[in-house]
Formats: sequence, structure tokens, C-alpha cells
Amino acid sequence: MIELDSVAMSYGDRTLFDGVSMSLEPGSFHFLTGPSGTGKTTLLKLCSMELGASRGVVRLMGQDTSGIARDRVAELRQRIGVVHQDSRFVDHLSVAENISLPLAVAGRAVVGEQVTELLGWVGLTRQAESKPPELSGGERQRAALARAVILSPDIVLADEPTGNVDWDMSLKLLDLLTELNRMGKTILCATHDLNLIRQAKSRIAARVLRIRDGRVAAAGSDL
Repeated sequence: MIELDSVAMSYGDRTLFDGVSMSLEPGSFHFLTGPSGTGKTTLLKLCSMELGASRGVVRLMGQDTSGIARDRVAELRQRIGVVHQDSRFVDHLSVAENISLPLAVAGRAVVGEQVTELLGWVGLTRQAESKPPELSGGERQRAALARAVILSPDIVLADEPTGNVDWDMSLKLLDLLTELNRMGKTILCATHDLNLIRQAKSRIAARVLRIRDGRVAAAGSDL
């Protein structure tokens, strides 16, 4: 589904990482961990085509993402759901309207039943008409997850989805990601929370990738 082949990412004279090769197979669940500033968010943005690699090849659904036509980029992005660390809501729209925004961007009709079902799935039925500033941190992250999957993507990329919530809410968000994976979705979740990773590994066959010293490698059993 997603392949990185000898990928490097540089900003000016600074190389964030180099020689990164990895493959996310259909239906797999991967965690991406490592210290702050090592490039977890950047790596997710390469996978979602928000950024282009400085060197190397990024393939999505078997296609090299460098130099592809804008229309094709838009098509591929509809197959990827992204949960950003900062949620990125439109504050003057309701939660329900924010969740349905990807449908409008993709030129699809907004189906009220679909939005209602997703709100129920993430436990936000009562907050449907609330505005994003009225939500708690956990509610914002659940709304962001609902928005990320409204186009029924094949891949879900989550950037520190539990970074600003308590442990009980972290487990609820993990439950939702696990459920998506059991439905066949490929999950890549960036997190610094090793307890969350341990909890996930007790439930599903999650794999762990660690960024360290500019490289990405499979983490050992010391987690």
C-alpha cells in the first residue's frame, strides 16, 4: 500500500532522515515512534503526499508519487485518512459539518445517515451541532478520526492521536483504531506513548517502527 525506498528528507543543510525503506502492507497496523524532532510527522506527511521526498521513492498503491498529475494526487488522497495532531477544524462550522467536509471537497453528496452513523461510532451524537471550540481534547480527536474515515479510506495515518488526552481516552481512541484495522484498514500511528503501544500489542499484531539517528528500523522486544 505504502512503500518508501531509500527515502531522505532534508531542510536546508539539515538532513532529518536518510536511507529510509519500509513497506506497509494492506491490513497491517504499524506504530511509528521515536524522540521528538526525529521526523515522525514528516514521515507521515510523505506517506500522505503533503510533502515530497528530497531523495528516494515513495510509492502509494504501487505508484511512484513524484511527478504524478494533480488529478491523480487528489484521487490517491481520497484513499488516505489523516488524523492531524492539531485536529485542524473550521471553528464556525458544527462538528457534523466538519466531519462531512471531505465529502464536499471530493465532490460527493453529503449523506446525513453516514454522518450520523460516524458520530455515533465515535460517541459524539450529542455534540453534532456543537462548534469545535466547545469540545474537549478527547472529543476533538474522536471527531478528527470520524472526519478522517468518512471517505472510507484504505489507509489511516494518525499523528499523536492520544498526545493531549488522558489514559482512559487514549484507550478509547485505540479501540477505534483497532476496530478500523479489523475492518481491513491499514493503520500507521505516530506516538511517543510506549504504554499505548504495549496495550495495542496485547490486542492485535501491531508492528513498531522506531526513528533514531536519521534511520527507521523495526523496534525490538524491549518496548
